Amino acid sequence: MESEELNRDGFGGSLPVENVQALVSKNLKDIPSRYIRPEVEFDVIALHESLEIPVIDMSKLGHDDELEKLHLACKDWGFFQLINHGVGDEVIEKMKIDIQEFFELPLEEKMACAQLPNNIEGYGQAFVVSEDQKLDWGDMLFLLPLPAPVRNMRFWPTIPSSFRETLEKYSTELQKVTTHLIRLMAKNLGTDLETLASFFEDGTQGIRMNYYPPCAQANKVFGLAPHSDATALTLLIQVNEVDGLQIKKNGKWVPVKPLPGSFIINIGDVIEIMSNGEYKSIEHRAVVNPVTERLSIAAFHSPNIKTKIGPLPDLVKANEAKYRTMSHEEFIKMTTTSKLDGKGLLEQMKL
Repeated sequence: MESEELNRDGFGGSLPVENVQALVSKNLKDIPSRYIRPEVEFDVIALHESLEIPVIDMSKLGHDDELEKLHLACKDWGFFQLINHGVGDEVIEKMKIDIQEFFELPLEEKMACAQLPNNIEGYGQAFVVSEDQKLDWGDMLFLLPLPAPVRNMRFWPTIPSSFRETLEKYSTELQKVTTHLIRLMAKNLGTDLETLASFFEDGTQGIRMNYYPPCAQANKVFGLAPHSDATALTLLIQVNEVDGLQIKKNGKWVPVKPLPGSFIINIGDVIEIMSNGEYKSIEHRAVVNPVTERLSIAAFHSPNIKTKIGPLPDLVKANEAKYRTMSHEEFIKMTTTSKLDGKGLLEQMKL
């Protein structure tokens, strides 16, 4: 375990940039040019397609028809909303309350959890790798709760006082849901359940808590630039009632309307690679609201650090491997030192 702890500090980090929440409090007349993205205004939004987003009922996944629905959601959408997932409402609500309280703290108190150079954890921004790249209109707190032995509590807030206990419970419950879904996906893919599940024992979990301040020129900025997740499976909740997640389907952006109590789940690049392209990671982005802040919590789940990232051998037999294989450590370093750029990272993995 020691080597993993040492290596975490060497995965690269983000260049420090101004806190967006603090920037907004200055009531600037003009948004700094580094945040302006002219392309946002011209993107095609497909409002009607949001009605078609797959909804999977976890309590029915023992039945073949619901399993088939899950299979098609992973193949055709790379995305679904999960209901009846078994995570208690009180666990989710407490997490929402505590993260709202954290973001309401004065900046100097939040900075007690600030990122350190060459480290991906803490309060700040992510994926800022050059001094001239465009920036996202948002701040975040990113923590790595699992595996538990290598937690770095230096970045875990002590205010609110319940935060650490709340995150611990939330983290544990989401790991259970992930493990269950991974087994079902293995079954649907026709690969060995135990082999795939074993990769996620002592797996890595990162939780990113997002704060997107309102922006008067909301149609010219991104809360989070278009990207696919360089992990296996992401479980997202919206903290307040402000929508902002959009997914890319058939070249258009589809706004997601979260179902009450559901998890919004998306396939990440790691599952696309491991399934040899059978399941697809989905490009998505966050847009901001002109008058109201938006908060969300994304939990990323990846295999353990010893797992090789590459197509599963028993899914390559019929057709050749479509992606290369590399160590998980190498894959993480490639991720943390890249800026968000659609599915660019996955393109680098293709053979």
